[in-house]
Amino acid sequence: MQIPFELQLFGFNINVHLVFEYLAFFVAFRYYVVLRRKYRDHISSNNRLSIILGAALGALIGSRLVGILENPVFELSQHNIIQLLNTKTIMGGLFGGLLGVELAKKIIGETKSSGDLFVFPIILGIFIGRIGCFLSGVNEFTYGKETNFFMGMDLGDGVLRHPTSLYELVFFIVLFLGLKQFQKHRNLKNGDLFKWFMILYFTFRFCIEFLKPNVFFVFGLSTIQVLCVVCWVYYLKAPPNLPMGEEQEAE
Repeated sequence: MQIPFELQLFGFNINVHLVFEYLAFFVAFRYYVVLRRKYRDHISSNNRLSIILGAALGALIGSRLVGILENPVFELSQHNIIQLLNTKTIMGGLFGGLLGVELAKKIIGETKSSGDLFVFPIILGIFIGRIGCFLSGVNEFTYGKETNFFMGMDLGDGVLRHPTSLYELVFFIVLFLGLKQFQKHRNLKNGDLFKWFMILYFTFRFCIEFLKPNVFFVFGLSTIQVLCVVCWVYYLKAPPNLPMGEEQEAE
C-alpha cells in the first residue's frame, strides 16, 4: 500500500483522513452510549447533555485556537488564512473540552465528576482518527522528522521519517488496556480515571513532539508542549489519587 493512501469511490478521490475523522466521532459516541447504559450515571440526563454541549463547544474553540497558535507566523494571503482557520488539533480539543465542561458544570451547579465515562470513547475515537492521519502521510502534519531509525518510513515525500502516528496507535493500545486494569482492580475515586488519562496522554505527547518537525517558540518548547505543561499545572492542584485498595465493583 502506498502512502499517502487515496481512497477512490466511483472514480472520485475521497479524503481518507476525513472519512476516518467522521468514523471516529460516530464510533466513539456509540461506545459512550453503550457505557452509559452499562454503568449507572450519577449525573442526570439534562445535566449530562449540558456537559456534553460544554465539552463540544470548548473542544471546538480549543482545537482551533491551539491550531492557530502552532503557526503564529505565516505569510498573509487568502490561501494561508483559509488553511490556518481550518487547522485544528486534538490536544487543544481535549483541553478546551475540559475547560468547557468545568464552565458548564459551574453554570448548572453540577458538582460531581463527569469525565470517567468519556475516557475510553475518547481513546477509541482518537485511535481511529490517527489511522486516518497515518494513511494521509505528509498530507497531514502528524508525521515525524527524518530518521535512520529502523522504524523510519516513506510517508509520501521520499524521505524516511518517524511514523509518529503509528507510535501513538501503539501507545493508545497500551493506555486503553492499562486504564481498563486500573478501573477493574483498583479503587479509583470518581473522576480519577479521566485525570490519569489526561496526564498520561499529555505526557506522551510532550515527549513525542520532539520527534516532529515543529517550531519551538517558548523555552525550546512547541505550542503543544506548552499546552502539556499547562495541563500538568492544572492537575497539580488536584492530582488523581494513587490507584490503591480493593477491587472496584461495576456500578
